[in-house]
Amino acid sequence: GDLRCYSAGNGLESVRVRFAPSPTGNLHVGGARTALYNYLYAQQKAKSGSSAFVLRVEDTDKARSTRESEEAVLRDLTWLGLNWDEGPLRQSERGDLYKQRAQELLDKGLAYKCFCTPEELTAMREKATQEKGRIMYDGTWRDRTDHPTDGRPYTVRFKMRQGSETTL
Repeated sequence: GDLRCYSAGNGLESVRVRFAPSPTGNLHVGGARTALYNYLYAQQKAKSGSSAFVLRVEDTDKARSTRESEEAVLRDLTWLGLNWDEGPLRQSERGDLYKQRAQELLDKGLAYKCFCTPEELTAMREKATQEKGRIMYDGTWRDRTDHPTDGRPYTVRFKMRQGSETTL
């Protein structure tokens, strides 16, 4: 889970913890454990400041995510007594926010557009596997300016220091 601590300005610490299940099936024991730890941590911190246990549903895998699975996960969390303070927030409903943040990163030169096709990425993985190397993105589009203008899809990648490792 995700954990964020910050000062509440009154000498007390505020905490926001997140549980982000993927609604592709039933809640499994590992997910329940993560949710329980985050929930208990938020409850403990609520005694000395403020806290929030946030439920953020990772429903961007359109091929496998279902509303039925999401409902099952929510039902299981409720059955376990893990009641969230915020949410459920759905990743699929926050696309405009993510596009805005990605554009900010692009504008600041902290990210770049990668136009590699799925086939090219698969070829990079296969080559690395054959050479018994680490499977990493090779930075093909990092410094290129000859971007396609045909509406081809792209991925926004962080512009890491040269020599930094980025996995595929």
